Amino acid sequence: MIFFASCSLNQADLVVKEAEEAGASEIRQTKAGVEFVGTLETGYRFCMYSRISSRLLEAIYLDDDVTDTDELYESTLNIPWEEYINPSLKIKVTRTVQECNYLTNSHFAALRVKDGIIDRLKEHFDGERPDVDTEHPDVTVHIHLHQKRAIWYLDFSGESLDKRGYRRDQTDAVMKESLAATLLYRSEWKKSITEDDSGILLDPFAGSGTILIEAALIASDTAPGLIRREDFAFKKLPSYDQEIWQSIVREAEERRTKALDERDIRIYGSDISEKAIRIADENARAAGVRELIDLKAMDFSFYTEEDVPKGTGYIVTDPPYGVRMKQSDLDGLYSMIGDKLSNVFKGWKATIMAADSELLTNIPMKPERVNSLYNGSIFCQAAHYSIFTDEEKEEMKRKSLEKKKERLSQPLTPGAEMAYNRLVKNLRELKPLMEKEGVTCYRIYDADMPEYSAAIDMYEGKWITLSEYAAPQTIDPEDAERRLNELIYATERATGIDIENIYVKQRKEMKGKNQYTRLASSSRFNIVHENGLNVLVNFQDYLDTGIFLDHRPIRKYIQMHSSNKRFLNLFCYTATATLNAIKGGAVSTVSVDTSSTYLDWAMQNLKINGFPIAIDNYFYKSDAMDYLYSTYDRFDLIFCDPPTFSNSKGRDNFDVQRDHKKLIKACMMHLSPGGVLIFSNNFRKFRMSEDIMNDYAVRDITEETIGDDFRDKKIHHAYLIRNKIKVSIRKRK
Repeated sequence: MIFFASCSLNQADLVVKEAEEAGASEIRQTKAGVEFVGTLETGYRFCMYSRISSRLLEAIYLDDDVTDTDELYESTLNIPWEEYINPSLKIKVTRTVQECNYLTNSHFAALRVKDGIIDRLKEHFDGERPDVDTEHPDVTVHIHLHQKRAIWYLDFSGESLDKRGYRRDQTDAVMKESLAATLLYRSEWKKSITEDDSGILLDPFAGSGTILIEAALIASDTAPGLIRREDFAFKKLPSYDQEIWQSIVREAEERRTKALDERDIRIYGSDISEKAIRIADENARAAGVRELIDLKAMDFSFYTEEDVPKGTGYIVTDPPYGVRMKQSDLDGLYSMIGDKLSNVFKGWKATIMAADSELLTNIPMKPERVNSLYNGSIFCQAAHYSIFTDEEKEEMKRKSLEKKKERLSQPLTPGAEMAYNRLVKNLRELKPLMEKEGVTCYRIYDADMPEYSAAIDMYEGKWITLSEYAAPQTIDPEDAERRLNELIYATERATGIDIENIYVKQRKEMKGKNQYTRLASSSRFNIVHENGLNVLVNFQDYLDTGIFLDHRPIRKYIQMHSSNKRFLNLFCYTATATLNAIKGGAVSTVSVDTSSTYLDWAMQNLKINGFPIAIDNYFYKSDAMDYLYSTYDRFDLIFCDPPTFSNSKGRDNFDVQRDHKKLIKACMMHLSPGGVLIFSNNFRKFRMSEDIMNDYAVRDITEETIGDDFRDKKIHHAYLIRNKIKVSIRKRK
């Protein structure tokens, strides 16, 4: 049997472990979940014990060549549904659709599948057919469509696995049970559990108690399936084996009894709201773990060392964030949290989840690691801290200050002094200009001096990226290394930004996918601001941060000219241009890129700004030319910013100078009357085709789309391209 376990983003690695523990084989991790092979017992065991997965599906049929809805219907009709469904059962069809150009309405796909199922069953059962019930079905069929591939699944688990059934009431802010379990697994607390001890766990912002209850279930080795209120869907399938299921139930009960008998469980929770504590109490009783949790109504700001459980423990918590409080109150709250952690919980470890990474900057500790998670549609980051004792902090502070003092006390070399003076001069000129324009991310050095060939960008006055251009082979490597270090030290002194927040990268000519090669895997994102928008940036993992600063004026133009427009963003990268189109009032947007990594990043950018996905804003993983040749859609505003060169696997080589004419003509086929194509590229020697200049109304806007912070005026080329207005002249008779 082939199963697919779905889960939220960035949780699949945990589901892999759950599949392994269930006895699965041939396990394959995807972004949406985990596919694995197993027996009926494997599926039952997974449903019993999974804390992270949201749903388990059983794959029953695959077709790799579906090109229209008629073929989808015919393939559905060929499946022996009589082996899974009889007319007495109520059915429901759900769907996921990705990059299916033959479908304009995903709901129609579900209807065609439903028709195929019912027609097959009517033929087999002499005209009898099952009823459709979207609220309380007996059997749910799920169709997954991706390009030409179609996979038919049966819902094996039924109602979401992450709904344990213990939630009797809830506070305004709700955390999914699976997210709470994920947070606990990502924390250090889970690793502390032994045969006879659960380790100390505290949630001082307990809310409705979800983290505490999930911790108690984990500590007591209580399988989620034991407390589930709804029956699993597999019990209504013909394959259901009661004997196997009952053996798994008995095993789970024995494990729970053993843990409760042998393990010292110490779980504590508090909240400023007495109502929240009452709700947490009621939910914990429904989960059967109330006796394992010490609950009290208490303001975290009032915690003293006397209120802290004895011993070294772990805080795992989800404090309030932006959707619930004013920004000024939030900053104060997180500053208070940082103060309490530092002064009251010395020697502990803490995991804190926040929807805005900037809130975490109010906590005066550097996280050891950060995980990106989703609380519903809200992009969050879970930061993990070690809270040092006074002695540890003093020693670390002493060593850090000694290093910095020693570094800053050293006289700058003549070359570093020259670079420092240039940076100070640039900042003196640029800072007032950028502040006047409301710009917080800009270039402060643009290879101004040939001896120090690099681009230096400052973000929010907090972070620096120093991108060194690769030195010619004629330059001695030691000499090149010395100059780089001189520039780094000059940058620290000129900006006041600590060297730990200066991210150094080397730029060299890259082709094809090499330009997107991952440099690290920190998965640490920060939020920067531009044109009234939030943008996720990553300083460590890739050569580029997620936002091209030279395109800032182009993005501003898009925002100012997108009202009531249909917007297309080709080679969309992280969709910062799309953000500006939506902000400017675009009625719909389409973003196209070949990279799944950047499309995921793009969708996160939309989510943190509260913009909907798949409702007027669509994403396609596709080659730009393939997309343009496979759709008939028209757009009022198109942004096309291709790479200089690409030799991606499976596609023809792309050279912007050689191929831009073909690309622009394909774009113009999709431009509505009166529409505008913004075409840009970063090839320094680019020359616009004479044919394009003759066939269309072309205006070179390069100069006006390069900001004052870029001294290199060849950083990109940009054009506005429109269809020429045809004028007919009638001769007078």
